[in-house]
Amino acid sequence: MKILIADKFPAHWTQVLAEQGHSITSEPSLDENTLPAAIKDHEILIVRSTKVPAAVIDAGTNLKLIIRAGAGTNTIDVKHAAEKNVAVCNCPGTNSIAVAELTMGLVLALDRHICHNTQDLRKGVWNKGEYGKAKGIFGRTIGIIGLGAIGQEVAKRAAAFGMKVVGYAPAARAEKVRALGITAQEDLYKLAAEADVITVHLPENPETKAMFNKAFFDRMKDGAIFVNAARGGLVVTKDLVEAVKNKGIKAGLDVYENEPKATDKTFDYSPFTGAENIYGTHHIGASTDQAQDAVAECTVKIIAEYAASGKFLHKVN
Repeated sequence: MKILIADKFPAHWTQVLAEQGHSITSEPSLDENTLPAAIKDHEILIVRSTKVPAAVIDAGTNLKLIIRAGAGTNTIDVKHAAEKNVAVCNCPGTNSIAVAELTMGLVLALDRHICHNTQDLRKGVWNKGEYGKAKGIFGRTIGIIGLGAIGQEVAKRAAAFGMKVVGYAPAARAEKVRALGITAQEDLYKLAAEADVITVHLPENPETKAMFNKAFFDRMKDGAIFVNAARGGLVVTKDLVEAVKNKGIKAGLDVYENEPKATDKTFDYSPFTGAENIYGTHHIGASTDQAQDAVAECTVKIIAEYAASGKFLHKVN
């Protein structure tokens, strides 16, 4: 089979695909504008963060399968793919631990002012009096919104730190959440009001887009921590920045509205200018060697199953 890899992919697993007899084209610098010309007669397309709009799918004259080497598929026009009889598969759960680790890292960094500490040390400033002020997270309440594989891994780690774990769960799912040993809160705004830390692990779709806005942030505790390592479109940036400035909320972000492409070298950070208590990373939640290896292994399994039986593992459309 002809496979186009339009993103970074571990060399070892690329070699495995080649040894299985597939024809591999690896062009990690491709984007949504250059993909249509490159897709040609490839049967399988592998992407991570590269967008796959309808134009790419239409250009793939022999395209049968798009694999998102990760969990979320919001960067792929899944509906159009279905209309064109192109399967879209993902690798759920493979990067859950990596994202959970970064989430807890952001929580701890915000509580202990770790980035500010480091910045001042690099300037030769010693400010123990200021940075010695931290609430600590032991005994605090963490509200987890989105209790899929990632949310559950966060819950395990938060519990290990001695936090009280509360999960947002509409009535229909509350019993399942309690079965995980997590306290269920059926009201989103009540969760916002009771939690010392809020962390978000939802897909972006019409129901969740802009879900975290002024109405939500107004209900959060002054000085609480908000972490988003899921999707940038879940949060209204201007409302978050306002809450950081006016309510003392501390925010840890790995994703952003209007986020640059992975190949870009600059980012217009101006919406966050002056918001000192926003710590940010570069959409690296799933970017550990362990996670990338697991994602790649899953991708190879999807291709192997399709080649052997014509069946699609983890098909989302």
